[in-house]
Amino acid sequence: MADRRTTRPRGLTRQGRWARGAAGVAVLFLASEILGRAGIVDRSYLPPASSITARAVELAGDQEFLFNVRVTLTAWALGLAIAIAIAVPLGLLLGSVPAVNTAVRAIVEFLRPIPSVALIPLAGLLLGSGLAMEVPLIVYASTWPILFNTMYGLRDADPTAKETLRAFGFGRAQVLLRVSLPSAAPFIATGVRLAASVALILAVGTEILSGFGDGLGMFIAQAGTVPDGTRDVLAGTVWAGCIGLVIDTVLVQTENRAFRWHRAQRSGAS
Repeated sequence: MADRRTTRPRGLTRQGRWARGAAGVAVLFLASEILGRAGIVDRSYLPPASSITARAVELAGDQEFLFNVRVTLTAWALGLAIAIAIAVPLGLLLGSVPAVNTAVRAIVEFLRPIPSVALIPLAGLLLGSGLAMEVPLIVYASTWPILFNTMYGLRDADPTAKETLRAFGFGRAQVLLRVSLPSAAPFIATGVRLAASVALILAVGTEILSGFGDGLGMFIAQAGTVPDGTRDVLAGTVWAGCIGLVIDTVLVQTENRAFRWHRAQRSGAS
């Protein structure tokens, strides 16, 4: 009798994913290089990829540019840290106390769809420029993924474990700290990783759209206003992309190591 057992298809290994990503970057680099060198696209609109890369490397030695990068990373770090400090406790409260969740749900659903970029003119008018404007906008946008992932994580907690603790006389706070919070921790980490990308987008985007201040976004915005500034615009964009890639890679690796048990549990369940 034929063996009817089936095996799940195995996904790409880490090396395979990196190789696929590197191949994609190489194809994009080559296409940009060919289009620029062959004159198919005007170099003032799309310089060759080698020229953009050389300029990006050159900017690593420009102290003024590095100062702008530090300004953006400072706003990113402050905004993300404040968002975590607000969203995690709030998510625990809304996820564990249904009455509070019901009371504030309408407010949350009203505020969540408002795009952060739509608030830039108002924030600039009320808060001025620099960190005073950027950080509140970053906090606003970064709070949502952490908040909702925290709430979803609480729903994933094992109800049997919670009932067991209650049967032994543990109160709501003890059940939350001993069962619900550890169960929600991987979801919170995923929310932080998503929020980190949102925070970087807001940091750079706010600087570009505000039209004043310092930062990587301001460097890109100013480069776009001068003749033949496309190379600087794209080089600054490469820096923003590389910073985002580094941040995401660090957070993914940290999440995988800290919550290896969660991945094993999920794969075993499936």
